[in-house]
Amino acid sequence: MNIIECKNLTKEYLSGENTVVALNDVSLEFEKGEFCAITGPSGSGKSTFLHVLSSLENATSGEVIYNNESLKNYNDNQLSILRRRRFGFVFQAYNLVEELTGYENILLPIMLDKKKPDEEYLNKIIDILGIEDRLSHLPSALSGGQQQRIAIARALANKPSILFADEPTGNLDGKSGREVLSLLKYVSKELGVTLILVTHDLHVAEQADRVIRIEDGAVVEDSKSNQ
Repeated sequence: MNIIECKNLTKEYLSGENTVVALNDVSLEFEKGEFCAITGPSGSGKSTFLHVLSSLENATSGEVIYNNESLKNYNDNQLSILRRRRFGFVFQAYNLVEELTGYENILLPIMLDKKKPDEEYLNKIIDILGIEDRLSHLPSALSGGQQQRIAIARALANKPSILFADEPTGNLDGKSGREVLSLLKYVSKELGVTLILVTHDLHVAEQADRVIRIEDGAVVEDSKSNQ
């Protein structure tokens, strides 16, 4: 069953007097619970694709359909609520609030939604990610790998159906990167969350159920098509 799909997605930018085509007529479907890696060289459009698919950016043309409803039917406020409640985001930069403890950072999306935390669920995530002893620390007292684990917990706090990850291991050393990747993969399977991950690292991509390669804004390879 598809949870999100895009049809004829195109994204163009003006650069001086030139039009840059960052995405060129991309149509893809993603199944509930799958782990998909989006790869391609630097500047290929893979991060732009993730941003447009997750409604962080608007497409020039084409549409994104989430749970059988086109995001064209959503206004800006509805899109903001959708991203907060149904989508989780993990970026290369951890984007933690420096003045808040690890636990307060994790709770942030729940507080913004004025909801009561599901303590049992949060404890399960914290246990899976192995950050119990880091919750009272400020980000400045945490290693890069620990900060990214806090960021993953925050992304999962509102029980999203899709986790969008843009180069989540990009700022980490090899060992921390492998640990974070295996945790993302495990959490995705354990919680049934669809994981769509952008990476230029082929070792990371090899861990995915499905690999899509983008070049010059177009899909040039999809391992799902080869199955």
